[in-house]
Amino acid sequence: MTDSILLLIAAFVVGLSKGGLASAAAIAVPMLALMMSPVKAAATLLPVYIVTDWIGVWLYRRDFSRRNLYILTPSLLFGIAIATIITPYTPEAALLVFTGSIGLWHCARAWLKRGQQEKVEAKILPGIFWGTLTGIASFITHSGAPPSQAYLLPQKLPKLQFAGTIAIAFAVGNLVKLPAYYAIGQLDGLNWKLILALAATGIIGTLVGRYLTQILPQAIYMRVIQIMLFALSCILFVRGLLELMPLLG
Repeated sequence: MTDSILLLIAAFVVGLSKGGLASAAAIAVPMLALMMSPVKAAATLLPVYIVTDWIGVWLYRRDFSRRNLYILTPSLLFGIAIATIITPYTPEAALLVFTGSIGLWHCARAWLKRGQQEKVEAKILPGIFWGTLTGIASFITHSGAPPSQAYLLPQKLPKLQFAGTIAIAFAVGNLVKLPAYYAIGQLDGLNWKLILALAATGIIGTLVGRYLTQILPQAIYMRVIQIMLFALSCILFVRGLLELMPLLG
């Protein structure tokens, strides 16, 4: 019963993120890793991500940054292709530490910098760099939020445009991950009846996330995203360090 409740909570959290509260979804895999392997957790949630992704695409079909999608989406797919090849050979702990470090670095830069930060433009080379890292981190641990937000948050996009850009880019990326996960055997032995229940819960979470995104003022919304990113990055960083210590010792 406890496992089922934790799974439903994780699916609802995934839905919240796809509704606009970006960063929330990546907390789901570490949450489920308390009761199952991270690989199985990622595979169990992937169908939930895909279903809620496309609900998010519909909700934000008029709110997105076209230029950022042109830059991020191909880069994200390139990162997924790299991750498909390196996953069997890459210690997950190292990626967790790296991904968590990106988020912590971004939050420190945003919070410690004095004065009003200038808005930056969507540039191609930084977008390719962060998009590729997003694809790699998203494929292995569904934790693509830190690198994608390190790229998008400094642009100070309107909250709906920010949420829509994230939703559409990850919708494409997660759909591409499905055959890749199948090819390396991560979808073997899944309980599809359970996944249907999780998907339904995720859809409810998506609608709730959209509502919260609409009613939160812009400044509060961005602060909530940063706080969630910070919390997620701490979880990833600490968990990665704990898993690396036996390997290094």
